[in-house]
Amino acid sequence: MGQDACARYPSLEGLPVLVTGGASGIGEAMVKAFAAQGSKVGFLDIARDAGETLAAHLTALGQIAHFAPCDLRDIAALRAGVAMLERQNGPALVLLNNAANDQRHGWQDMTPDYWDERMAVNLRHLFFAIQAVAPGMMAARRGSIINFGSVSWKLKMAEMPAYTTAKAAVHGLTRSFAKALGKHNIRVNTIVPGWVMTERQLNCWVTPEAEQELDAAQVLNGRIQPEDLARAALFLAADDSAMISAQELTVDAGWT
Repeated sequence: MGQDACARYPSLEGLPVLVTGGASGIGEAMVKAFAAQGSKVGFLDIARDAGETLAAHLTALGQIAHFAPCDLRDIAALRAGVAMLERQNGPALVLLNNAANDQRHGWQDMTPDYWDERMAVNLRHLFFAIQAVAPGMMAARRGSIINFGSVSWKLKMAEMPAYTTAKAAVHGLTRSFAKALGKHNIRVNTIVPGWVMTERQLNCWVTPEAEQELDAAQVLNGRIQPEDLARAALFLAADDSAMISAQELTVDAGWT
């Protein structure tokens, strides 16, 4: 299902939107979906070539998409990237805290340095991205922050304990900021994806055996695509969800 199948949200037109990890996968789908709504999209990603290619493609379509290369583990670089995109699009009124990496790892081999690196990749930058955009939202008296969780910790997946720990923590981050920022009319919610068939997942983890297990677990047929997450994000960013905050929206085909 293409972007032309998305609902049209007039409140998103011209709205400055910031996406982390926007060069591929779910992030790329969101960049495309918001740009197609007429939003002024800025996105951060460590993948410079892919990010520049995506921004050029959308610009050629007459849409607004600006890219800032950024290693989100570097908080100074994150802040600089947010500031650069703010100069181009204006202060973000939607933040999509999407970037993460579900690299598998065993608990027996965990070192303190690797643990800290996994937290930097999957949790820490979410907090500092919110810290960077919240003043602009507070000044505007409006905003929507969407953090991305995962079903992995709910399913007790044991192959990536640092990742599942970080993703479980996202829910606490969402609820804390929902309370802290709600008086400024800023909404904070969590989208919880199931197993999304991104290129990375297909290349690294999807096997015939895994697909059989997924068929048995999901209550809906088919496979979750990045665009399914983008459509959920559009709704939570738009005025249509104006009274929704501190909540989880799970997009997992009924797996959990």
